[in-house]
Amino acid sequence: MAFEWKDRYNLDIEEIDKQHKKLMEIGSKAYEIAIINDGYDRYDQIMTILDELQEYTKYHFHYEEELLKKHNYEHTHVQEEEHLSYVVKIAELSSREDIDDNQRKTILEIIDFLSQWISNHIMLSDRKYAEFLKAVI
Repeated sequence: MAFEWKDRYNLDIEEIDKQHKKLMEIGSKAYEIAIINDGYDRYDQIMTILDELQEYTKYHFHYEEELLKKHNYEHTHVQEEEHLSYVVKIAELSSREDIDDNQRKTILEIIDFLSQWISNHIMLSDRKYAEFLKAVI
């Protein structure tokens, strides 16, 4: 099943892992819509996912950035720049005028976006700060 939490995603920082699991839940919702091919209008569900994704990423990124600043992580600015690019991407997806006409394309873009986030950001960038934080906390 797509967006299933796996041990390799653990950073062993309880609150961050909990937040990443929540993002996986949002991904699962998107995946469930993508695999349904019943011809029904899913616009409202897609917009709910985009809204939830937008709000939760802001919360999550703020939490992460504040934690890194609190412990003087020297590469916080790199995290902030990556976070900003994700926020911008979600905003772009959410504000497109063709979502209703291209629901399948939109949901697949959400899934692709979250998959890239997991493989590139959580598995690479976040793992770097996790090692740092585990040493100082």
